[in-house]
Amino acid sequence: MRAQADSSSLPNTASARPRLAMLTAAILCSGPLPLQAQEVLEESPQRHAAQHRVATATTLDSVSVTGKRLSEAVEAIGTDHVTATVAITRQALLSAPAGITGLKMLESLPGFNVQANDALGMYEFGNSVSVRAFNFQQIGFLLDGIPMGRSDQFGGSPIYRYVENENLQSVTASSGAGDVSLPSYASLGPIVSYDTVLPAKEFGGSLSQTFGSDNLKRSFARVDFGEHAGLSGYASGSRTESDLWRGPGYIKRDHLEGKLRYAFANGGALTFLTVHNDYYDYDSPSITKAQYQGAAGDAFGRSGRDFAYLGYVPELAESTAGVPWSNALYNQYYKFAVNSRSDHLYGLTLDLPVGDNIDVRSTAYYERKGGYGVSPEAYATSLASHAAEAATYPELVAPRGIQYGLSGIDGIRKGITSKVDWHFGDVHTLSAGFWYEDDDYRRSQRRYNVQDGHPDGAVLYGEVVHHQRDYASARRTRQFFLRDTLGLLDDRLRLDIGFKATSIDYAIEGHRNPADYIAQRTPRLTDGWRDSFLPQVGAVFNLNATDQLFASYSENLALPRGADDIFSAASPAVRGPAAETSSNWELGYRTNRSTLNASAALYYTRFDNRLQSYAAPVPGSTTTETFFQNVGAVDAYGVELSSQWKPEALGGRIYFNGNLSWNVSTFQDDFSTFAIKDNDVPDAPRWVFQGGVTWEAASWALFHLQARTISERYSNLTNTESVGGYTVYSAYADFGEAWDWGLLKDIKLRLNVDNLFDRDYLGTISSTTNTAATFRPGPARTLQVTLSTRF
Repeated sequence: MRAQADSSSLPNTASARPRLAMLTAAILCSGPLPLQAQEVLEESPQRHAAQHRVATATTLDSVSVTGKRLSEAVEAIGTDHVTATVAITRQALLSAPAGITGLKMLESLPGFNVQANDALGMYEFGNSVSVRAFNFQQIGFLLDGIPMGRSDQFGGSPIYRYVENENLQSVTASSGAGDVSLPSYASLGPIVSYDTVLPAKEFGGSLSQTFGSDNLKRSFARVDFGEHAGLSGYASGSRTESDLWRGPGYIKRDHLEGKLRYAFANGGALTFLTVHNDYYDYDSPSITKAQYQGAAGDAFGRSGRDFAYLGYVPELAESTAGVPWSNALYNQYYKFAVNSRSDHLYGLTLDLPVGDNIDVRSTAYYERKGGYGVSPEAYATSLASHAAEAATYPELVAPRGIQYGLSGIDGIRKGITSKVDWHFGDVHTLSAGFWYEDDDYRRSQRRYNVQDGHPDGAVLYGEVVHHQRDYASARRTRQFFLRDTLGLLDDRLRLDIGFKATSIDYAIEGHRNPADYIAQRTPRLTDGWRDSFLPQVGAVFNLNATDQLFASYSENLALPRGADDIFSAASPAVRGPAAETSSNWELGYRTNRSTLNASAALYYTRFDNRLQSYAAPVPGSTTTETFFQNVGAVDAYGVELSSQWKPEALGGRIYFNGNLSWNVSTFQDDFSTFAIKDNDVPDAPRWVFQGGVTWEAASWALFHLQARTISERYSNLTNTESVGGYTVYSAYADFGEAWDWGLLKDIKLRLNVDNLFDRDYLGTISSTTNTAATFRPGPARTLQVTLSTRF
């Protein structure tokens, strides 16, 4: 296979060349560049046939460690890649609990600290991810090469809305230095690519039905149309419904995917992808450690991991005389905490070989999103806000009791990416390309009365109590790249040398907050962030037929997280934040032997202008919103190890896989009046371990047991509060091997158990500056049974 040269950089310039040469020399010298672990890159189904014409410059012997749940070396240890990259392969995806979301899938990768509110990771506001110095909103995500933009639940394009694990070929993650060619304005290094399967050449399909804990029901169906004169395609749909595992309410998700592909005779292809996702759920609350421990004096006697919103309207004393539903504790009724989203994505990709030596790939995409969220507001808070705005807006109506807060969102995101690969002989490729995107977003929020002010009363949309916000924001992104890939020393050494240029323009206009309504202003604020030279250099060297060394250095710039919240500060004269930037060093070793694949890596990351997230309560409510503050620089360094082993002594039916990471992420500056220098970054565990054992008991029976350990984490910037580490176990069993019944083929039964021993722990952290944080309890033991078949 020819050395892959996914690239992303700009035209070379005279000023850039000396700097690039110095960085290349640093990689090639044996300096103490920090290192990192595993790469696992399953060949993307989107890479066209022309990329398979030439043998890669650096290739280890083919893997001989085999098993139903073991990956080939190119996936398991990242063979031939200059950066540390890991992957989840299709077999692993199909063994996961049915309906698991695209974000929770990442918990099986080394270094990834994934926390979820529920076993499938479906509740959007309950998920978090950290890896090295970065969190969820500093990771770039792509779907079949389409950049997913920011990951905000409000207005973003979080990846879990757009993927179905049954349709995925692989999930490939670079945890510190993503390929310079991959488009993203969110990534400070980490990149995760989700690649879907190609349509089948023969007519057929698959069906599955799942039942599980908390009244879980999930149905999935897919039909492949077969290939006809070069045209093939598939369509799939699923419905997932479940009660919340703690408290009243439910989650419902309807998801549709489709793909059409026309294969040209010259090896190129034209592919159309579409995804539609409708989602509705009820919230569950984040809680403090005091509430969890039952020491907070809760008015309703709640405590422990089952602490939830109320499923009934309580009887409470009036807090304002003559207003029956004025008590602030009515905001604990669950019907005032709802989220609904509708997302639609369309992508069109052209893969086109031009002659024998040039490959062109272009993707155009269009995304439309909409939805709303509901939160309560206490009577006293609404009354104060109403009084402040009523003189200016006489149509407003005084509050009757508890308020219905409605936040509406909608937006359109569209763009195009294109790249060209020029191949000069077998071991030299020059790549160049660009990315352009427009992202337009609108958010509105108002408080409405409900009938008689009763918590269970009908919403009176004609009675607006006060305005909260109504603004539009826009992001314009341009990115260019250039990269050179070549093989040296009789093809034992591969070099990747490239850089990218990123330019982001931002604008927000309208009523950003209540102060804008009171002052009768609709300011327009603009800002921009750009860097014309963000280099990446890397090398991979074959020591012998089984061992490789790899090293890389990269620089990145990202759109400031939470830009809308930052620019919604009280004064229109607020100064915009500096762009977050990072420098990432990696140095690694990998080996591929007959019964063992393994990799080890060291890394060092310098992260400047970090915007640290923190939670703030919404006035008159117990819900929180996430905001960001600049806390200066962060340094992170660590080690990541990964391996899979199939010992001969166990007869080839029992094998092991595992990964271990040690990460130290610390602040390098004090923040405001708080001394945080040398403190650990919140929600950044020093140790993350995952290991599993698989037993192929028979050709039709497979069993797997897995453990995951997270060490202690701090919950605030001042490191005055922490939450203990924990270990959870999961297991699954697969039954079926070519079991057929009439038209149904490969009938299989799968049992999944999450949190096997029902460990009680605190998971997701909503961090604070120096006060007690809020947490989401980890989900209780969850069982799931899936029956699947093909036809």
